[in-house]
Amino acid sequence: MDREAFAALLGDEGQALLASLKEYEPDRELAVATRLRRSHPPELVSAALAQARLRQRALVKFGAEDAARMYFTPDGLEQSTRASVATYRAARFAGSPDSTDSTDGLGAGMGVRELADLCCGIGGDAIALARAGVRVLAVDRDPLTCDVAQANADALGLAGRIEVRCLDAGDADISGYDAVFVDPARRGGKGRIFDPEAYSPPLSWAVEVARRVSYGALKVAPGIPHEAVPGDAVAEWISVGGDVKEAVLWFGTGVGAGADGAARISPVRATLLPGPRSLLSRGLADPPVGPVGRYLYEPDGAVIRSHLVAEAAEELDGRLIDPTIAYVTGDEAHFTPYATGYEITDVLPFNLKRLRALLRERGVGVATIKKRGSAVDPAELRKKLKLDGPNDCTVFLTRVAGAPTMLLGHPLGSQAEA
Repeated sequence: MDREAFAALLGDEGQALLASLKEYEPDRELAVATRLRRSHPPELVSAALAQARLRQRALVKFGAEDAARMYFTPDGLEQSTRASVATYRAARFAGSPDSTDSTDGLGAGMGVRELADLCCGIGGDAIALARAGVRVLAVDRDPLTCDVAQANADALGLAGRIEVRCLDAGDADISGYDAVFVDPARRGGKGRIFDPEAYSPPLSWAVEVARRVSYGALKVAPGIPHEAVPGDAVAEWISVGGDVKEAVLWFGTGVGAGADGAARISPVRATLLPGPRSLLSRGLADPPVGPVGRYLYEPDGAVIRSHLVAEAAEELDGRLIDPTIAYVTGDEAHFTPYATGYEITDVLPFNLKRLRALLRERGVGVATIKKRGSAVDPAELRKKLKLDGPNDCTVFLTRVAGAPTMLLGHPLGSQAEA
């Protein structure tokens, strides 16, 4: 879709077409397209159908109400922040500096009132910020993307709080703004970019910009090497429902030592949504390693990415099953939002025939197969197991004290209360 087609989509005829596609069904697209092209320009029909497809895909990220009104490009939707994450971050920016949310673990808010959103994309973060009461300068260098961001601000009634400008992020005048948010492009022609200096713009540029204002946040890939995190940044890994979505580098939040030599703000944290619940780094040594106990705990992905397994293990009064594996074990049941617990019934050396016989003996027809530190392909293993029966089981393929091991068990109940 080009700018001309998008502009036509915003016109009366385009809006009528979109309204007629509210109950869009992908299986009927060819028939619908054929019918619509009899009375509408083919280019406009194609643009409307593409937008209908994107709105359906956007339901997961933006929810039904917003997705039905917003506009998207394929890349813009893929790279945009999930609404729950953007809302959480906006609350951090806009929160009162005099308040402390103990469940958040980040301390007081920043009290930001004007923010420059550089590399704003289709405007997902700008929307959350505007709804939190922040006036936003939304900057992107792609003209079509800017058109879409402006259309989204208009469609959601936020045009008075969001100013969209089409220019290179390096040309944006951020003087007078309380904060900046930078979301560099992390995909190229060959797929995802893992080197932070290959982001567009590079991480070093974004860091320099963040240091120019009172507060800054840089969205980075969850796999960013810890050694690439600047010493004056708070690194936060965020998961939604256990699925790691992104990492953020915060600036201006008070990292470093106070007058008494103690750190003012923990430099690393894992935040779980919904909640939020934040686990903070306490500089703990690696947990002890020991035999598998009655219970096994699988830390949340954000906990693992943030290297806070030791902090989670301390909460669980647990130990590792192997020095290189992020599974925590213990002899008593504990409940924490930072890990999912299982009661273990069997600890056996890995053996396919033994596993198949055991599951058949117990009438297991549904097996959740998890692996960590194992070369076995769960999909291939499932085929070989030939499961049949009314019962279920969780199978862990892992290493214990360096040896390939299979653990069988079931999830602990009442974990939602943790």
